[in-house]
Amino acid sequence: MIYRENLHTHTCYCDGDDTPRALVQQALELGFDTLGFSGHSFTSFDDSCCMSREGTQRYCREIRTLAKEYAGKIQILLGIEQDFYADDPASGYDYIIGSVHYVEKNGVYVPLDLSPENFAENISRFWGGDPYAMCRDYFALLAQVVRHTGADIIGHFDVITKFNGNGNFFDESDPRYRRAAIEAADALLATGKPFEINTGPMSRGWRKVPHPAPAWIEYIAANGGTFILSSDCHRKAHLDFAFDSLYTKYGAYLTSFSKLKQDHKYENLCL
Repeated sequence: MIYRENLHTHTCYCDGDDTPRALVQQALELGFDTLGFSGHSFTSFDDSCCMSREGTQRYCREIRTLAKEYAGKIQILLGIEQDFYADDPASGYDYIIGSVHYVEKNGVYVPLDLSPENFAENISRFWGGDPYAMCRDYFALLAQVVRHTGADIIGHFDVITKFNGNGNFFDESDPRYRRAAIEAADALLATGKPFEINTGPMSRGWRKVPHPAPAWIEYIAANGGTFILSSDCHRKAHLDFAFDSLYTKYGAYLTSFSKLKQDHKYENLCL
């Protein structure tokens, strides 16, 4: 079954290009039945991509207003992408995407997905040039993201590979990488929460495959995991990026917001 929805959507309230209304109109043109917004949670140590505290309040009001205005045409949901190091707890949202964008190292919150140049510099500066040590620290945090953020959905499982499309930083088949990823996947599988299949790195030209990479999609699915298909949309043209091809490939593994609501385990979901 094809679910015409996207739950990972960013607006001009954080690092997205478009207004919420413009994204709703795009979703209607695409025939969506559900559009979920997921602004980046406030992180005081780095406000370059996140919503401000005051902006978060305006964001919540606008999304709730749009949900009422478009009722009967499309289901509009108020979500948040809650970073592991977010300043404020997530409450009052229809759902929470839990993500790790930084690793705290020696008192510094080190970003993982800004640019290839920044990524290379951070491996050298904070991990002594050892990318596998960085991956180990990242996956150790990710293993805790559901418990720590209250997430309903696990965000971009292997975002650490965003700039590694050509294997230019590390070998994703290396036992050191695989061991760390398996430990995180197993811990997250035990929570029963769905993972994303996230097409963001594809739409931005960083990778030819989504997060997680196909091998991890298969591993998670083989061990009982399910997925939400999302585009990690930062511009309206990418709202359903690569959805058709990924439905064809992974449709049997996918669930939807409506199906999640039927599961009592998802206590944060708007019922």
